[in-house]
Amino acid sequence: MKKIIGYRKLLGVNEQTGLQELKTTYRNLMKEWHPDKFPDNPELAEAKSRHIIEAYHFLVSIAPETKAATLAAFTATTTTAGITDFEYKNETLQMNFADGNNYEWFGVPKALYIKMVNAPAIGRFARRHIYSSFPYRSFSKAEATAN
Repeated sequence: MKKIIGYRKLLGVNEQTGLQELKTTYRNLMKEWHPDKFPDNPELAEAKSRHIIEAYHFLVSIAPETKAATLAAFTATTTTAGITDFEYKNETLQMNFADGNNYEWFGVPKALYIKMVNAPAIGRFARRHIYSSFPYRSFSKAEATAN
């Protein structure tokens, strides 16, 4: 959740911001922080631009419109594919599924993660307590190794 809140703060948006407004905000910030506007310190502008790009792509991936467009695939994965691997770090739970899809959930309390690990059926526990209870996004394995 800290990541989501930080990215929203960076872009100056809230959770009700739609994709079109998010895109407009992103474009305006990119114009503002373009390295050509900072000839004395292009490294600062470039670093800020990279951070803005990262925040934009992340917020697009968790936007309600994006989730609605990918709901069928998410539902198919979480109801039929088994969990092949999972990792928990800083209230973020990443799961890899047998069908090749990977998702991460944000704001998962450590106590709930411990209950999941100790549950007799991890998949059933996750369906009941994780999948629809926390903000999530799809991610690639390349992203996971880069984080």
